[in-house]
Amino acid sequence: MHNRVAVVGSLNIDLVINLDRMPSPGETVFGTRLERHPGGKGLNQAVAAARLESEVHMIGAIGDDGSGDWLMDVVRREGIHADGVATVAGTSGTAVIEVDSAGENRIIVIPGANDQVSPASVFDHLTSLAAVDVVVTQGEVPIEVMIAAAEAGKKIGAQVVVNPAPVRDYPKALLTNVDILVPNEHEAQEMTGMPTGNMVDAVETAQALQEKGPGCVIITRGEKGAVWSSAGGSGQAAAFKVTAVDTVAAGDAFCGGLAAGLARGASLAEAMRWGSAAGALAATGRGAVPSLPSLAQVTELLER
Repeated sequence: MHNRVAVVGSLNIDLVINLDRMPSPGETVFGTRLERHPGGKGLNQAVAAARLESEVHMIGAIGDDGSGDWLMDVVRREGIHADGVATVAGTSGTAVIEVDSAGENRIIVIPGANDQVSPASVFDHLTSLAAVDVVVTQGEVPIEVMIAAAEAGKKIGAQVVVNPAPVRDYPKALLTNVDILVPNEHEAQEMTGMPTGNMVDAVETAQALQEKGPGCVIITRGEKGAVWSSAGGSGQAAAFKVTAVDTVAAGDAFCGGLAAGLARGASLAEAMRWGSAAGALAATGRGAVPSLPSLAQVTELLER
């Protein structure tokens, strides 16, 4: 293994609004804080893997606005290869995130430049990279881009990890090229119409998703841990006990941790532990990118 991960996905500016409780329709409430963070599922997952000391290539697009320059600075500061990030005319992706005092969140995403990522350039860039172990993509870029990423991943012999978030009408052309599909319990429920409330239901839902084409399905369930289903069987993985303050990017940390573990040659079970530890630690910090843990933090939690 070369410990090399390529992430095809979104780069966003996150505007995070903290408030005591969510407003009802038509209601005005006071917020307590406004912060600006780098985000987007793609960038979050790339940073998560980079902080776990994988060599990471980011592939996506930013706008030619000031926000795009700021995002590129973040990518480079994290030691991520940025030659796959195109600059296009218009605004960079932007997310407005509301986080209440219980740590629950609501998110509105304006795709901007993320909608202009070119499938052909993604395919060409990925196939030009030597020895990538894991290709990761998510639903915040066009479906054609996800398909190109998965096809290129297969062509170069990488493991293809897809985080189907947000849920869209994912075609068979994508799902049959996926080695590991990683939805959370809400996304899994939306994709199948099946319940995920208890462990037995969640495993059955994972099995149903696996029949749509992926080699393996992992459903993340927050503090309830994760369940998985593959050709070799199915099971569950417990979550690490932490005090959550902000669950934004916990799922992205799981995906980045999983990818970093796989890129180092870990078994699926061990890579899931990496993902679970990274996700748990991310929930203990505020914001997306600022909360993503280091290799030392993850290693310490795994040993504990």
